[in-house]
Amino acid sequence: MDELDSALLTLLQEDAKQTNKELARKLHIAQSTCLERVRELTRRGIVRGHHVEVDLKKIGRPVQAMVAVRLRPPDRAVIESFRAFVAGLPEVLSVFVMSGSDDFLLHIAVADNDHLSGFVLDRLTQRKEIVDVRTSVIFSHVRRTVVTPVG
Repeated sequence: MDELDSALLTLLQEDAKQTNKELARKLHIAQSTCLERVRELTRRGIVRGHHVEVDLKKIGRPVQAMVAVRLRPPDRAVIESFRAFVAGLPEVLSVFVMSGSDDFLLHIAVADNDHLSGFVLDRLTQRKEIVDVRTSVIFSHVRRTVVTPVG
């Protein structure tokens, strides 16, 4: 990963819809070089896809929360089963498998507080492996849109 690859990653993260011609022009390199670099970054798994960012409020899911979950027993089968279950729920945006006092941290988005309560009470706490759930409503969320290599 050199400076050119880093610059290319930055440009792609800022706007993944840019054409190869635009990227090459901004980096002052040949289009063929640019195309080869993007293909190589993709082949190496550094670029894993192109995504669209959705405004959750505009699609009817303005309430976001982080839900911490503890499971028992904390064994591989229980954790993998629960991970598959929550990953399939439409309210769940992200699933984090954790070390420490919580086993999972779920980032969810729902229509309102009634839906949030229903998600926790009707979807999660009905599972017998869950021993504790803590929900924190998110007031605001800032996400870094451009990530560069460290070092």
